[in-house]
Amino acid sequence: MSKQYESKDIVILEGLEAVRLRPGMYIGTTGIKGLHHILWEIVDNSIDEITNGHGNTISITLEKDGSVIVEDNGRGIPVDIHPTQKKSGVEVVFTQLHAGGKFNTDNYDYSGGLHGVGASVTNALSKWCKVWVHKGGKEYFVEFESFVNAQGKNKCGIAKAPLTEIGKSTKTGTKVQFMPDEAVFPIIKFDYDTIAKRLRELAFLNRGIFLKLNDKRTGQKDEYCFEGGLKDFAIFLNEGKSKLYANPIFLTGEEKKIKMELAIHHTETYTDNIISYVNNIPTTEGGTHEVGFKSGFTKFMNEYARKNNLLKENEANLIGDDFREGMTAVLSIKMNNIQFEGQTKGKLGNPEAKVVIDKLVIQELTKYFSGQQNTKQIEQIINKAKGAAKVREAARKAKELTRVKNSVENYNLVGKLSNCTGRNPELSELFIVEGDSAGGSAKQGRDRKFQAILPLKGKPLNAEKKRLDQVLANEEIRTIISALDTSIGEDFNISNLRYHKIIILSDADQDGAHIRAILCTFFFRYMKELITNGNVYIGLPPLYKVYKKDKELYVYSDNELPDAISQVGKGYQIQRYKGLGEMNPEQLWETTMDPSKRTLVRVTLEDAVEAERLVVTLMGDDIASRKEYINQHANFNKVDEFAKKILK
Repeated sequence: MSKQYESKDIVILEGLEAVRLRPGMYIGTTGIKGLHHILWEIVDNSIDEITNGHGNTISITLEKDGSVIVEDNGRGIPVDIHPTQKKSGVEVVFTQLHAGGKFNTDNYDYSGGLHGVGASVTNALSKWCKVWVHKGGKEYFVEFESFVNAQGKNKCGIAKAPLTEIGKSTKTGTKVQFMPDEAVFPIIKFDYDTIAKRLRELAFLNRGIFLKLNDKRTGQKDEYCFEGGLKDFAIFLNEGKSKLYANPIFLTGEEKKIKMELAIHHTETYTDNIISYVNNIPTTEGGTHEVGFKSGFTKFMNEYARKNNLLKENEANLIGDDFREGMTAVLSIKMNNIQFEGQTKGKLGNPEAKVVIDKLVIQELTKYFSGQQNTKQIEQIINKAKGAAKVREAARKAKELTRVKNSVENYNLVGKLSNCTGRNPELSELFIVEGDSAGGSAKQGRDRKFQAILPLKGKPLNAEKKRLDQVLANEEIRTIISALDTSIGEDFNISNLRYHKIIILSDADQDGAHIRAILCTFFFRYMKELITNGNVYIGLPPLYKVYKKDKELYVYSDNELPDAISQVGKGYQIQRYKGLGEMNPEQLWETTMDPSKRTLVRVTLEDAVEAERLVVTLMGDDIASRKEYINQHANFNKVDEFAKKILK
């Protein structure tokens, strides 16, 4: 007999209880990323205050007890009594979801915090939260806490007492200190580098503001301020690259309450890198503002080339990809009523942004290149684009060879791809496997219904150092493109993707790591949407097998080995897998390919700026930068430390 469902069964969550019950709905995850999310909510409030003309400094302090302090010198959160809530503005902001001053443009022209949930969510997921406000010559204080009451109910973000005036003050601004709750977050440890990178990015985007970071746990400190703003950002992104011209192009403009800042800097490299933001929010998947920039830039450059006889009458117009070869561009816009596609705020959807940015780019480029001003700069860009067009035509012919026409039994794939029998791309997996030996084991050990195998006979080309036509000349790259069936570059179409999981499977050694880096670089440069869409994975094969007659354990990292040895016990033996080819089909399936047991790492693009710098540093031509990075980040003592553990 089914249970009756009546009105009394409906649970009403009061205050911030809903946030506690389903934190993932508000911060995505309760892992490290979610922990930092509740910090960004407070930082973004301070940024919004300063970018709207109130104050110029934000300080973040990481305390030894695990709490964090964010302080700004803005106007200070309102302290007067709210007309309907009958409590101070500070208490309303920190205890009510969807409460804030950003739902109209009376107090904030532009805001990254759209939903009014930031401060209240941080408060709800904290053990305690303290707020100091300096305003009108006075200092105010309120403290919130979370606890389980006598009836066993979670009470979160409750004010211990109303906002209180605690003294006089000669400054203005807001200071927030909060302690994330261990009942919500399994690990409470803010990462200095993660915070520093975001503050550096915000300082680039908001020229002239001061962002300070102080880690009392280690004594480490940093301060960021860039008077050049996006120009400095473009120079920073192009470190280690040979420049086509010395100084970045910098444009600003405003139309229909949309503000634009744009920095453009071409290098001698072959791929473009466009980083975009809306109200300081990274739009890693682009959107209408990027479309407007690209179309406006292409139209202006073609018109200028025609007008100044840099393109002859018998020459066709160049395309956007030609003009963007080697381009680094940083586009930052500020606007109201933002419409993002999806919950990640990764792609701007406002159609009006395309029209406005297109117009502003043409308008401001016309001013920038007026008369004889900057003539050499634009001639260098157009000449590079004409060279790119010639290569593009050669690449077009090469790409024809890589397209799968009727079936995967195309001449380019015969004897290479072992396809799966299933035809549902959402369920299908492609393993890109290092070497014929491992490929043979993988073919025998796989589940043919949904797993396809593509062995690589040699190392693919490093796409970072070559033009598109040179990349396409590499047989291994052509084979991958044919197997995926998406084409690349301007012809890329993710809807044709044959396998929704693309799994790079290489040996657990230096050569294997190099192959993973080369393949990830290729996808990043020419099929970036596969990464942003979450289709690319790295398979993790075991490093060791620890065994004796009656027991065996597979070990996937050096750190796990001592524990495995302890579990197997006396008389154990260790097999170090030097390559995938050493495993028979059953072992490869059990350890690396079986969906119920394997470990996959999804390749993501959460920080486009850092990803660009890493690819350039590790895969580019600047040997000195690569050596410096390795010396700074590699742990050369790891082997010695591991040996000591084993010998104990």
